[in-house]
Amino acid sequence: MRVHLSKSVGDSWEPVGEGITDGDGRVGEFGGLASGRYRLGFETGEWGNDFYPFIHIVFAVDESRDHYHIPLLLSPFGYTTYRGS
Repeated sequence: MRVHLSKSVGDSWEPVGEGITDGDGRVGEFGGLASGRYRLGFETGEWGNDFYPFIHIVFAVDESRDHYHIPLLLSPFGYTTYRGS
């Protein structure tokens, strides 16, 4: 699945990077993230989800953490996410 990462800058979102999930459903690294608000965009329509063809998840980064794991659990008519370890 294609995943896009953007950072909130003023009233807009600036692209930071993009990747494609691997066999475990993970994207490797987007690089170091400075403190701020970020948005992950998942292109779920590519995987046949017509109801949710694209999902955005907005989250805050605190520089004191060096690793962020944000899983997306998707079903045909719903999704959930959480902060993993």
